[in-house]
Order: sequence, then structure tokens, then C-alpha cells
Amino acid sequence: MIRDATGLNGAGNPSALERGYAVIAQDSGHDNDRNNVPAYGGQMVFGHDPQARADYGHASLKPTYDLGQYIVTAFYGRESSTNIFWGCSKGGQEGMAFAQRYPKAFDGIVAMAPGMSLPRAALAQAWDTQALAEIFKARGEKPTVEGFRTLFSRQQFDLVNKATLAACDRLDGAQDGVVAAIGQCTTAVVEPELRARQCSAQRKNDCLDKAQIDALVKIMDGPHDAAGKALYANWAWDGGVGSPGWQVWKTGLVGGPPSLNVVLGGNALASIFTTPPTPVQPDPERLLAWQLAFDFKAGAGKIYAAEPPFATSAWQDVGMRSTDLSAFRDHGGKLIVPHGGSDPVFSVLDTINWWNGVNAANAGVADSFVRVFPVPGMTHCGGGPATDHFDSLSALERWVIDGKAPASIPAFPGKEAPWPGREMPLCPYPQIALANGANGYRCGMQP
Repeated sequence: MIRDATGLNGAGNPSALERGYAVIAQDSGHDNDRNNVPAYGGQMVFGHDPQARADYGHASLKPTYDLGQYIVTAFYGRESSTNIFWGCSKGGQEGMAFAQRYPKAFDGIVAMAPGMSLPRAALAQAWDTQALAEIFKARGEKPTVEGFRTLFSRQQFDLVNKATLAACDRLDGAQDGVVAAIGQCTTAVVEPELRARQCSAQRKNDCLDKAQIDALVKIMDGPHDAAGKALYANWAWDGGVGSPGWQVWKTGLVGGPPSLNVVLGGNALASIFTTPPTPVQPDPERLLAWQLAFDFKAGAGKIYAAEPPFATSAWQDVGMRSTDLSAFRDHGGKLIVPHGGSDPVFSVLDTINWWNGVNAANAGVADSFVRVFPVPGMTHCGGGPATDHFDSLSALERWVIDGKAPASIPAFPGKEAPWPGREMPLCPYPQIALANGANGYRCGMQP
């Protein structure tokens, strides 16, 4: 399915088409309606075909770009003078693919919440599911997709939020409901606040079960092997942890979607991100059973495996985490990477770790062409108690066309934020938003 080529670029912003761009969209090289085999992952059957998997990862991008340039040149009689890319999630992964594999295609890229480590993130989704299943075990119950929705009550997730803010709100110098000090709110800081809210003989209501806290700690510390080596990143404790946009991925929502970690993540790991792929029917309960049975010792390495007919691994096809952006930099390219602090799918800490690697590879001056903008409280591509309404495309235009690098990006609260009317800048890492008295906020280094 090819979505409308309008160029969506964030909540509340006019589309790229409305802004006067010529816009092109694509289907990653496969059609979900025609390529649908229930016994082989349903719509994810393409992961069983080496070329289709490579197309999904990156190989379909350059032909689409070339076609777009051909159409523009044929219609206007000249090539486009400025080429801009905007994408979020898998679209963010595609932005990273252009910067790393096809660096001369675009002059500027917004890669928001980029799935640059998709195969590793799928391992984390299975890890999360197994961690949450321990709550069922502690209750003497069998894990079910429906049961996942009710592992925590809304009031209990509110307790998680209160514990997080009690531990970390002041780390940025202001008690304002925002954990701006991304990366400093660790499990070591938050866990004592969670344990203080643990159910006991004295506290039987308005509390968290020990198994619930244990599962949250295991999830937030990220997946690792038996030797303690990380298989993905850990997660930032943030004001949006436990919000509906976080919960829908980890556990699912009562009256809403089931756990997306199960129905999307389980299918993706089986069908696309491990070699050889595993035939699995896209039934939620079957996917849950498959994730719960996933053996990390035997299976985690399969995201890096290549065997006939796959000449390359899923990590080579889909992972776009290279810190070598020298060709994109030398082309004059500019890259903006906004990422929610409470993103439950792709960890903002993975993105920050990647940027630190890019910065090291560029002698500490990577911000001359690439800037990461953490968004405290925001979940995946938007939502959460956050200032998640901002115009990253305009910031990129000013950088690419006018040569004005974004020192900050103005941001405003969405409908889930408890601070109507607040304006808070998004700051390029490692700067954070610092309270500035009556004047609101400014970007700066934490004292």
C-alpha cells in the first residue's frame, strides 16, 4: 500500500505538498494486500524473500528517489535545486539509510524516532514480553494477549509516573513535570521510589506488586545476554513512561489495540529480522506464544546471520546505525533527529549513543551537520505528556537553505500534556531545556 504523497511532517504542521514541495511516497518494495500469506506472517511474508527484505531495508529507496527526480525534471524542465526528506519510525530508518547508503540524494533529512536498530529493537520487544509474563507467573495465571492489557491498572501506571517524577523531575533544576535531563533518570535513581510504593501488609491499596516493579526494572534496563552484554539499549525513565502511548506497545490498552510489541514486534522478529525466518501465523495468541518461547541464547545472534538464500543478514539489510556519515557531511547534508524521551519502541538512549559515536568520529564537531533533539515525555512519533507539537521541517529548511543551524526548536504541548499554553524549546543534545524564571525556558548545559 502506498500512502498519500502529501508529505506529513508532524502534528499540527501543514503538509509538504501544502508548503509547495513536489512529494513522492513508496511501499518499501512490496504490496501488503497482494503479498499476504497467513501461514508465513501474513503481510510480513516479504521477510522470507531476500530481495524483498533488502527492498524493505534500503534497496527500494534510491529507485524511488530517481523516479521522483525524473518526474520533476520532465514536468519542470530542470532538476530540483533542493531535496528534503522527512520521516518518522520506519520513515526515520529510511532517512538514516539515505544519509548512510545514498548520501548525495538529499540536502537535508529529518529522521524522527528512527528505527535505525530495528532488528535489535525487535529483540527488546520479545524481552519485554517475557519480562511482563513473569507477572502472570507470580499470580499463577497463564499469559494471554487479553490479560496483558490488564497487567497494570491506570492508577498503577499513574504511580509509576509519580515515582519517576519524584525521583527525577528536579534533576534538570526545576520541578515542572518534565524530566529534561535525558539519560540521568536511571533505574538506580527510580527504583527506590517504586519500591516505596510496593504493596505490603501495611499498604494493600494504591500500590504496585513486587512482580510488577521487577518487570518494569527488567524492561527499562534493556535486553542482555547471559554474560550481561547488551543486546539493545536500555530505556530512559521519563515522564511518559506508563502513558497510553507507552502502554499500547508494552501491554496493549483496555478497549483498544493489543500489545503492539506482540502483534507487530513478534511477527517482525520471526518473519523479517532473523535468518532463517520462521513461518508463524499472525494470530495474536500464536505470536505471544512464539515470543514467550524465544530463546535469546540461540536466537539473538540470528539477526546477524546470513545463510542461503540470504546473502546478507537482517542487520545488514535493515540496521542503519553506522556512525560514518562522512560522505553525507562532505555532500553538505544536514540531519535533524527528534526523538521522544518515552518512546517505547526505539530507545532515545540508543539514538544518543549513536550520536556520541558520530561526534567522536567527527572530532567533537558533529553538530555542524547533525543534531539530535530529545523530546521529554513524548512517546513514539508524538503523544505523551510532552511538548510534541513542533516544526522540524522548517528548522531543517533554515539550516539547509539559509545556513542557520537550529540552536533550538520551539515546541508546544499536545492534548495529553498537563500544561496548556506552555512553550518549551527542544534542545540539541547534550543541551537541555533549563527553567529561566518568568521567561520560560532556554537551552543550555546542565550546571
